[in-house]
Amino acid sequence: MAGNIKTGAILDVQDKPKFFQWIGLSLQHMFSMFGATVLVPLLVGLNPGIALFSSGVGTLLHILITRKQIPAYMGSSFAFIIPMTALMKTTGYPGVATGVISVGIIYLLVAGLVALFGSAWIEKILPPIVVGPIVMVIGLSLSSSAASSATLLNGKYDLRVFIVAMLTLGLTIFYNMYLKGYLGMIPILLGIVSGYILGIAFGLVDLKPVADAAWFALPKFEIPFVEYQPIMHWGAIIVMAPLALVTITEHLGHLMVLGELTDRDYFKNPGLKRTLAGDGAASLFAGMVGGPSVTSYGENIGVMAITKVHSVYVLIGAAVFAILFSFVGKLSALISSIPGAVTGGVSFLLFGVIAASGLRIVVENNIDFNLKRNLMIASSVLVIGIGNAYLQVGTGDNIVQFSGVAIATVLGIGLNLILPKENGTK
Repeated sequence: MAGNIKTGAILDVQDKPKFFQWIGLSLQHMFSMFGATVLVPLLVGLNPGIALFSSGVGTLLHILITRKQIPAYMGSSFAFIIPMTALMKTTGYPGVATGVISVGIIYLLVAGLVALFGSAWIEKILPPIVVGPIVMVIGLSLSSSAASSATLLNGKYDLRVFIVAMLTLGLTIFYNMYLKGYLGMIPILLGIVSGYILGIAFGLVDLKPVADAAWFALPKFEIPFVEYQPIMHWGAIIVMAPLALVTITEHLGHLMVLGELTDRDYFKNPGLKRTLAGDGAASLFAGMVGGPSVTSYGENIGVMAITKVHSVYVLIGAAVFAILFSFVGKLSALISSIPGAVTGGVSFLLFGVIAASGLRIVVENNIDFNLKRNLMIASSVLVIGIGNAYLQVGTGDNIVQFSGVAIATVLGIGLNLILPKENGTK
């Protein structure tokens, strides 16, 4: 319990809570990630039950690989929404699976390189001038998707959809700004619930599938060689794999915040090689069962900061509850019935927060845009990525399309490596 003296924690990382305390705290963590984790499959077109299942198992894998040293939760990543959505329309889940698995492999490869050469090289290829604009692109490039969901019903403009979307956005902002304590950590979940009630009132929700669904139902697994014959989709790999480098920087940031919160140096124990391997294994598993790519969640770090409970056993409990909830058929049906007006309204805020996070990276690192190299990198990345200047190669059924986000990521890394460091001002 020595860690408690330093951190003021009620329960430190290795402390075991009492049974009923464990249940309550675990449910808190599960619901804190719930809204964002199920929103990703709704936007992409994946099964929300699978997203819950893969996030729960992914969290357990991460905790196992990091030797129960890090209280972190793995949830659906927003960074891959655009390529996954595009792949679902062209290749179906087999292509998405290839991309998700490639993300996991990138994490494992980087973990191996860190074990051999240390981590200084990551900063060289992904400095703030590259990461900041790319994160902004990830958020802003999703804006058109959110706008479509918030205005259209069956491809046609519907005023009811717009009203519900704006009310959902307003309520979510209100919850985020004015609710305190734990409720202040779940504004997305509260926004979705409020928006869903509004959707019912405006006649946008069909509750029949929920009524018809069984209480117990297996998630819709997408297992290779069982549900489909896996094919090497090189386009999926090239579109999604580069973005893993961006989410790795997010991973590093979460480790720093967790380290400050729990008074530990996770870069030394269990070491960056294990934390990256844990993330990689989680995404690999998700790709093998039908889920989206996963990443550590800041919402759960916020819950730990509020409750002063840092116990890894609580995160294990949250993962177990997520797995159990994935087998509740009515819950999956309820999530699937959430109207686009609600997801669109919440997405306005979520995607904007992602973009603002990129801007914060630029500001906090005092990026000087009087330097030509910085201006050239940021401007190229932003316009190509947000404008989705995609590259399409091949003909017929063999067309491969590289999204603007992927091209912007590769271009940003390349420009940073080749442009001279000292080149004067504009």
